[in-house]
Amino acid sequence: MNGDRKVYIVYMGALPEHDYSPSSHHLSLLQEVVDDSVSSGESEALIRSYKRSFNGFAAYLTDEEAKRLSSREDVVSVFPSRELELHTTRSWDFMGFYQPTSVTNLPAAGGDVIIGVIDSGIWPELPSFDDRGYGPPPAKWKGVCNGGTNFTCNNKIIGARHYSGTGSARDLQGHGSHTASTAAGSVVKDASFYGVARGIARGGVPWARIATYSVCGLTCSSADVLAAFDDAIADGVDVITISIGRRSAVDLDRDTIAIGGFHATKRGILTVHSAGNGGPDPATTASVAPWLLSVAASTIDRKFESKVVLGNGKIFTGSSVNGFTENGEELPLLYSINGKIGCTTICQPGCCDSRLVKGKILICDSINGQFLALQAGAKGVVFPYVELDTASVVSLPAAGPDVSAPGVDILAGWSPVASLSDDPNDKRQYHFNVLSGTSMACPHVAAIAAYLKSLHPNWSPSAIKSAIITTATPMRPQNVSDPILALASADFAYGSGQLNPVNATDPGLVYETTTEDDLKLLCHLGYGTSRVRVVTGDNNISCPARTSPTAIKDFNYPSIVIPVPPKSDSFETGLLRTVTNVGSAANATYRAEVVVTTESARELKIQVKPDVLCFEYLGEKKSFNVTVCGGNFPADPFFASAALIWSDGTRSVRSPIVVYTLPPM
Repeated sequence: MNGDRKVYIVYMGALPEHDYSPSSHHLSLLQEVVDDSVSSGESEALIRSYKRSFNGFAAYLTDEEAKRLSSREDVVSVFPSRELELHTTRSWDFMGFYQPTSVTNLPAAGGDVIIGVIDSGIWPELPSFDDRGYGPPPAKWKGVCNGGTNFTCNNKIIGARHYSGTGSARDLQGHGSHTASTAAGSVVKDASFYGVARGIARGGVPWARIATYSVCGLTCSSADVLAAFDDAIADGVDVITISIGRRSAVDLDRDTIAIGGFHATKRGILTVHSAGNGGPDPATTASVAPWLLSVAASTIDRKFESKVVLGNGKIFTGSSVNGFTENGEELPLLYSINGKIGCTTICQPGCCDSRLVKGKILICDSINGQFLALQAGAKGVVFPYVELDTASVVSLPAAGPDVSAPGVDILAGWSPVASLSDDPNDKRQYHFNVLSGTSMACPHVAAIAAYLKSLHPNWSPSAIKSAIITTATPMRPQNVSDPILALASADFAYGSGQLNPVNATDPGLVYETTTEDDLKLLCHLGYGTSRVRVVTGDNNISCPARTSPTAIKDFNYPSIVIPVPPKSDSFETGLLRTVTNVGSAANATYRAEVVVTTESARELKIQVKPDVLCFEYLGEKKSFNVTVCGGNFPADPFFASAALIWSDGTRSVRSPIVVYTLPPM
């Protein structure tokens, strides 16, 4: 039925509480708008209904039909389904998070925690998913094992669903197995990648259960991603990890991950999302919804190196995961511009002269030409490494992330049918692989979110998020003159710092938000009363006639971001925050301290009132005001980073403060 039609997502907000048949209603809506001349009609136009956790559907529509649907009051948004992309161990010990080496020594209720992994599927036979020692799935689990032919779940992988058209939840890409085992892989001794990084491999919470939702084949459809959220929420997962996304942000009501994450939050489920690998330029993260926990990737205290020995005896060391046996063979070295065919460099399609390249090691100007060179017969490729003078961070976006976690050279489980190197000609098979990116960082944070859920089952998603953000270890900034690099060294670059799993278990204070806070934010963003009511299913909600200028700045977020108009001579901004006492002591006194993170922050004046908070019982809330003022900045754009720290002498509750001037992108 395709023709000039394409897949649209019709988002209709919350499910009505009264008797309601979503699929019938969706078909009736299509019957109203689908062209009568289309013989296959509305039944073939409908691809799938979202009907378990929220309301909506995906369908083949023309642009005009989509426009007609979007005008209805019971429809929040209509937008094309887009292709999303995957955001392509020692890391746990590096962060000081030591866990039992077997499931016989679990924290209370630990084995009842379920992590939903929305990714490319899973390879259930991997040793990382061995279920020896596990009991049956927890009684709260409502999901199924629908993994396809010859796919069997166990007491570790307790649920599986597939959406991508492959007919199976088996992981053909490797990515899903890697992220799932990073978060909750079972303990595997003597793990390595062809002898590299040999040791014990495990997930952050090896005792947790896994439910896999396979949405990626060669590509990842946003319509499938939304279906996975619909099922994961209803199935009863405790945390969702998703290392998939767009390259740039879109409006929240057109962002399937933001939509799914919103409804997950309403049901008490935190969604942890990779920030993407698009930095360091401003506005390069696509994970901007305030109810998501956005993750950047950072390094650990281990790196893999290989040596290149030249004919004159000089030795150059570079980053490389080399699992091949060295035989001492000497090969000619060729610089890329000398192997070109009328191009500025060989590292471009159609520019490689195989007669010159074959059998040689090629020095390439960028990583993009590696497969072209190998296909032309090169024996190896050497790339330049440009090191920015900033903190050690992979993703450096301008509008987030919330926190950083290990995401470089991460060893984890791998599908035996997936390429180990992304090279389609690489036929090697192995059950572990070493990958880098925010995809690898995201499940680290999801694991700690699951761990906190097991320790504090009554904590809200925002409380768990706050605990992770405010206890992160600050990362070393660099003072640089270039404004983009200054941005990279500010807290914009890596969020509040490096994930600190131990401190996150006892944060002392948390910044909590409610669904009502999220809705006030939507009102301020211009969604209007009727659309907000559809999103929530609550007809008692009304947006104010005038949106308050404090709606965003007073949003009770654990970090503080203050945009200043470009070329502003001076400014003064006041904002309100509220913290909740969740420490081990009912009576507690916290004192405020403001510390400078970058030299540019010395141009600011930051005051906190009151600067002492006295708590008398657990769960007590206290509010305070923060005033930030400054002006006559030496440069435009201007970036300044500081931090507000509340301390009781034992715990430090740190909130980044970022002030910036940046023209509209």
